[in-house]
Amino acid sequence: MKICIIIPVHNEEVYLPQMLDSIVAQTIKPNQVLIVNDNSTDGSQEIIDGYSSNHSFITSIHNISEDTHIPGAKIINAFYKGFETITEDFDLIGKFDADLILPNDYFEKIIALFKEDEKVGIAGGNLYIKENDTWVFEAISEKTKVRGPIKLYRKACFEQIGGLKKSIGWDTVDGMLAQFHGWIISTDTTAHVKHLKSTGEKYIKTALFKQGEAFYKMRYSKNLARIAALKLAIAKNDFSAYFNCMRGFDNAKKTSLKRIVTKEEGDFINKTRWQGIKKKIL
Repeated sequence: MKICIIIPVHNEEVYLPQMLDSIVAQTIKPNQVLIVNDNSTDGSQEIIDGYSSNHSFITSIHNISEDTHIPGAKIINAFYKGFETITEDFDLIGKFDADLILPNDYFEKIIALFKEDEKVGIAGGNLYIKENDTWVFEAISEKTKVRGPIKLYRKACFEQIGGLKKSIGWDTVDGMLAQFHGWIISTDTTAHVKHLKSTGEKYIKTALFKQGEAFYKMRYSKNLARIAALKLAIAKNDFSAYFNCMRGFDNAKKTSLKRIVTKEEGDFINKTRWQGIKKKIL
């Protein structure tokens, strides 16, 4: 299966060599790796040039955008800058982060998931972060869910869900839309990916407000948004996160922010979310 990987990069000189070394060392290498330098001011470009000159499947792409890290939109805009330059057909596509170390057999394992069932539309492994010299599961999600930085999409699934949304929440709504269209999400929990920066470390202070906006844009009901905001606050051990998140939700509703899913898709998302909550309670 042909793989295309797009890696948006913004000032990642500390982590990028480790990520690219782990890609070069794969038992099954991607057919095309597009590294999008998104307005970096550090030595990221020199690193990208070194790898692209030594490996024909790695391509360097420049993108000029705002320096501010806008959760969701900035990184997906950079992804599409790379997407526009794809020169080979592909079976699987992924947007990967630059602050990862993939196990050497990562793509081999994930390809196997797609080959096992033609209805698998999204697949990936699990993210681990370092705590006290030990790599532990980054428990802001379940091991059965595939996180945004490491997921691969089957081409037909990617196209059917309309690609990646240019909004925070893109890596939640993509899975929900995939399920809406009848695709399966599959996870190999033995594929441990080292995450060199904890999630949200690079977000600006407005991220929680934007997260609330994302709940609205995904058509969460008010009560479902409250539960999701509370879960987020508990995960961050900061109850103010709940209020910031809900302020974003309420503001989005007040200003009638544009939704990123249809009403039918939103109904499915709410139904599926409530089923998941009830299952955990019972």
